[in-house]
Amino acid sequence: MLIVDAVVETVATALATLVDHNSRPSTDERSVADTGEQLRRLLQQEKLIAPGGLRLRETDIDVTVSPGCCCGLEDWRDWLGLLEGDVPLLGHDPSPAIEVAEPVVRLWPDGGNEEGAASGLCLVIPVGDVARILHTVHDELQGFLSLAGQWAACRVPSLATDLVTRPGEDLAIGTLLPGGSDPRLL
Repeated sequence: MLIVDAVVETVATALATLVDHNSRPSTDERSVADTGEQLRRLLQQEKLIAPGGLRLRETDIDVTVSPGCCCGLEDWRDWLGLLEGDVPLLGHDPSPAIEVAEPVVRLWPDGGNEEGAASGLCLVIPVGDVARILHTVHDELQGFLSLAGQWAACRVPSLATDLVTRPGEDLAIGTLLPGGSDPRLL
């Protein structure tokens, strides 16, 4: 039961974060009375934006590269560009730095600014592993949508389908990555 409660709490927290981040001042001055109304307003937004982005952690050297501000989960597919040598935007404050130097990608937690090259401990990822990592991200995001659908089916059944479909579209979760579901084909 504890695991189920933790999953429910995590899904509810993620949806609350989406609601909060996508709330815009409205001409509708009425207070939001319930969860259903908050979620309906969320689904009325032009495009959903999810704060944050991909966070990578290497436990062997205790280095974590977190996305900076202005980096959203909706841009997670930009990491595919690494396969072609393109660098995705990682945000700022912190200012993660990234360098593609075949056959690896190097990522620093902070230091990606105009004043000089990043230094210190960094993550080193073989370019060939990027596809596998992104397939894992895609699987996790699809799993979240499935859980969100189950959560919504119990709490706001009239919105359950839209609460899976809309984030799936706006966060580019519903579309397969190149190579289908097999990262070896990428």
